[in-house]
Amino acid sequence: MTMPAAVPMPPRYDDSAADMRSLVQLGREEPPPVPAPSTQPFLEPDWPPADEE
Repeated sequence: MTMPAAVPMPPRYDDSAADMRSLVQLGREEPPPVPAPSTQPFLEPDWPPADEE
């Protein structure tokens, strides 16, 4: 079973619009930056060393 397609929502035109998409469409906020893709996605995470006792 597949997910139904998302229903497009019209932007809210009130001063209490809280979602980023509506704020961008109202011209109150800049669109959020798109993160750069990882250059090496299969490396181990660089965690701080565990405390050795």
